[in-house]
Amino acid sequence: MTIVGFMIVSVASGYAQIQSDGIHIKRPLAIAPSPTYKSAIGVRAGSTAGITFKHFIAGEGAVEGIIGVWRNAVRLTVVYEKHVPFGGVAGLNWYYGGGGHVSIYSEDRIHHWHWDPPEGWHRHDHAHPGSFGIGVDGILGIEYKIPPIPFAVSLDLKPFIEFTSGNYVFWSFDPGLGIKFAF
Repeated sequence: MTIVGFMIVSVASGYAQIQSDGIHIKRPLAIAPSPTYKSAIGVRAGSTAGITFKHFIAGEGAVEGIIGVWRNAVRLTVVYEKHVPFGGVAGLNWYYGGGGHVSIYSEDRIHHWHWDPPEGWHRHDHAHPGSFGIGVDGILGIEYKIPPIPFAVSLDLKPFIEFTSGNYVFWSFDPGLGIKFAF
């Protein structure tokens, strides 16, 4: 009974390898994480807000695309994410990765304040023809695929830096909240 108990505890803890000539203690058994869904579509709220689509391509690796539309811009962001199980809870993963984005602006609108002694402070708006931007993005977050229903909720930081053809540089830590329909 002691040998059976040892085998159950050892195998359950992932530190035993059973061979025909007995039990040998070796390196930990690798337990590959597996996503609880293949693809998901939804929305992300944050600086990079928009419609998002995620697809797992290899084991724990996923590609996520975000299309955002604002009053004067459109942005396409693509990041590669590696998902890792978190806390031993089914469907709960943390993820990290990186990628990039492209932005197209219909116009550059610059706001600045100017001091005019007789009248005081004035806000000046200058509009310039459209420009485009390219940027580098990182991502670090946590996601929970709710087991009984086909929805996933995520919370992440997606820091980015963007360089535009209008000679501007934008950066943000870009926290975001995502809700996706998983299938």
